[in-house]
Amino acid sequence: MKRIHIAAASLVAIATLFATTSAYSSNAYPNKPITLVVPSAPAGSTDIVARLIGEQLQTALGQPVVVDNRPGASGNIGTEAVARAAPDGYTLLLQYSGYHVGNPALFPQIRWKPSGFAPVALVMRAPHVIAVSGKLPATTLKELIASGKSNGKGLFYASSGNGSIQHIAGEMFGRQTKVPMTHVPYKGAGPVVTDLISGQVDMFITTPPSVISHVQAGEIKALAYAGPKRHPSMPNVPTTAEAGLPGYEVESWFALFAPANTPAAVVERLSQEVKKIVASDAYKKKVEEQGAFAAYLGPQELGKFVDQELASWARVVKDANIRAD
Repeated sequence: MKRIHIAAASLVAIATLFATTSAYSSNAYPNKPITLVVPSAPAGSTDIVARLIGEQLQTALGQPVVVDNRPGASGNIGTEAVARAAPDGYTLLLQYSGYHVGNPALFPQIRWKPSGFAPVALVMRAPHVIAVSGKLPATTLKELIASGKSNGKGLFYASSGNGSIQHIAGEMFGRQTKVPMTHVPYKGAGPVVTDLISGQVDMFITTPPSVISHVQAGEIKALAYAGPKRHPSMPNVPTTAEAGLPGYEVESWFALFAPANTPAAVVERLSQEVKKIVASDAYKKKVEEQGAFAAYLGPQELGKFVDQELASWARVVKDANIRAD
């Protein structure tokens, strides 16, 4: 009996120690720098929102949050790197919808799956803006369409990569307007903006954060906002419906993900801190200044939303016969 009592006491002690250690591990997170991977080049919308989130997350968590841009292969390089990272909460992905739910439909051979990630939080939604080079004579969407039909060469439109949402948006624009379109892919929004300003490409259908400062400076013209209503930061830019292209709406969303199997306590800690950031007046103001909207969904809600978006994008890609190459 004495031995039985000793064994039972030992088991209780081990269980208590395990519980204490688990609680300590959860409470101790994070105890070193966090890497926030952006699967696109600097200066694009994903990069901008990553730096907004990263800066405030660093303050909230008390550890450095380092933004790591890994562009290439239409976002697949950076996305795969996070999918393969240790699921410990120290490597995170600030992802954009076109990559996360578009690429699985466009690239059957990619070496990552949406199921390889733990949803953490939605952080921003952004209808796209139809932006053109300031060197183009067109000042309205109707003038742009008329020019594209009559100039003998159509429109050269840029994207942040083959299969990106900008690529799909350009193809949809051409199908709806009957304007001949030539796709010019880049490795991110930053290089596109440089060439759009110089007139190397005609058009870029993208989220406002990529171009809004250049629109305000007069280097790029915003001809229409592809959302249901005008944005307060661009009150003079008509919606696509107002500009003569009803039914043409394109929206991106941006969210934080961790590798699959990241501890639930870590995911919840991150999600709750991000929720506070997204709800803050400072964040809302900065996001609206960029022409987008602050938006939050928690892990479960984001997971359901991603599943819905995967099905929707698969239909769009199939119906429009869009290919990555």
